[in-house]
Amino acid sequence: MSSTDQSFSLAIIGSGIGGLALAIGLLKQNVRCTVYEAAPVFDAVGAGIGLGPNSLKAMALMDEEFAKMYDDIKVGNTAPERYNEQIEILGAEEGFRHGGSVRHPDFTRSSAHRRALLEVMKSLIPEGTVKFNKRVVSLVQKDSKVSIEFTDGEKVIFDAVIGCDGIKGMTRREVLESRYPEEVPAKYCNEYVYRGITTMENAKAIIGTYAEDARWFMMPNKGWAMYPISGGKEVNIVVFVNDDKPWVGEQAARPVEKEEMLRELEGFDKRLIGLLEYVKPMRWPLFHHPDTPTYVKERICLLGDVAHASSPNQAAGAGQGLEDALVLSRVLGLVKNASELDAAFEVYDLIRRPRAQKVVQESKDVGDIYFLTHPDFGTDLEKITEDANRRLPLIWWYDLEADVKIAEEEFRKKVARLPTVGKGSAEKTSKKKTSIFQCVVS
Repeated sequence: MSSTDQSFSLAIIGSGIGGLALAIGLLKQNVRCTVYEAAPVFDAVGAGIGLGPNSLKAMALMDEEFAKMYDDIKVGNTAPERYNEQIEILGAEEGFRHGGSVRHPDFTRSSAHRRALLEVMKSLIPEGTVKFNKRVVSLVQKDSKVSIEFTDGEKVIFDAVIGCDGIKGMTRREVLESRYPEEVPAKYCNEYVYRGITTMENAKAIIGTYAEDARWFMMPNKGWAMYPISGGKEVNIVVFVNDDKPWVGEQAARPVEKEEMLRELEGFDKRLIGLLEYVKPMRWPLFHHPDTPTYVKERICLLGDVAHASSPNQAAGAGQGLEDALVLSRVLGLVKNASELDAAFEVYDLIRRPRAQKVVQESKDVGDIYFLTHPDFGTDLEKITEDANRRLPLIWWYDLEADVKIAEEEFRKKVARLPTVGKGSAEKTSKKKTSIFQCVVS
C-alpha cells in the first residue's frame, strides 16, 4: 500500500519497545509515521533485557533489518557448552547447590542492554519523524475521532489512537475506567527487586566464571539473576525479594539504607554478598496487569505494558509487546479507510489478548516457584528446572505466522460485512494526498 493513499490517521502514544516496534512494523507496511515523544530525548528505563526466539521471530516478520541489527548487539552465553542454555538454576546459599540447566537444542541465549536496543529501533525510523517534549494530557473520543491535547496546548485529532504508554499509562484508564474501573490500576506482584550493573572484570574478580553466563540463584523468598550485557563487557544484576505485605503508596522505586538491604539479603553465598557493592539500595516494586478484560474501546487500543504488564520471571514481557506490534501492524496494513479501523482493533484483541494474558498470569506463578514457596515444587531445584524446560518452549516457539494469517483472514471477513462506500465517496477519498498514518509516541 502507498503511504499517499491513506484516508485516515492513526496515533501511537508511548515510546517504549512496543510503541517503537509498532512504528517500525507500520513503516514496513509502507505507512509513514510522525512520532511525538514526551521526554526531551529517548530514554531507556531499565538495564538488561532478554528476548526469546518468539521475540526474534516477531522482529524478523516485521522487518528483517530489525532482526539483523538486533543480532549484532545481542549477547549470548560465553561457554560453548552453554550456547543453547537460557539460564542455569543454582542454590543461592553458600556453595551454590546445583539445580539444572534450562535449555533447548534450538535455543540461543539472547540479551542486550535496553539502551542498545533503543538505538537500533531509533535507527529504523526516518530522521525528522520524532518530535520531542510532547506529553499527552487528555484524550477525548467523539464522532469516531480521538482528540489529543498536549501540555504545550497543541490539540490534534486522529481517527484512532494506540496506547503504548506503559504500565501506568493514561490510555488504560480511557479504555477501562467506564466499564472495568477495578482493572485500571496495576496489581502488586508481591515482590520487589534491587538492581545493579558492573563490569565483567569486576564481577569475575568476585564470583569467577559464574559471571560469564546467565544464572539464577534461588533460596526461599529470595533470588538473584545475572547475565552478560553490552557485548559481554558488563553484567546485569537483579535481586528478587518476596514480599507478603501490600505495597502502600506510589508505584515507584524507593531508596533504603544500604545496611537495611544487606540485612535483608543475608543468607546469600558470600560471593553474591560481595557483588552487592554494585547493587543500588533501591527497591523497585513489580506490578502487573493479569486480568485485562479488553484492549479496545471504540477507537483507542492498548499495546504492550499498558495492556499486559508482566513480572520478569519468564523474561517474556518485552516479547509480548513485540508480538502485539507484529499482529497489529499487519492488520492495520490492510485497512483502506477509517470505517475499517474498528474491525482491525477487534481482531487484534481477539488474537493477542488470550496469549498475552496467559503469559502474565503464568509469570506470577513462576515467581512463586522461583522463590521456592510453591507447594508443588518446594526447594527441589531439579524439579523446578524440569518445569522450566517444559514451560518456556511453549512461549518460545509459538506459531506467530499462524496468528498473523488468522488475524488477516478474520479482518477480511469483518470488512466484507461492512456497508460498501459509495462511488462518489470513494472517488473523493482517493483524491486525498495528505492522509497518512501519523504515529504519536508520547
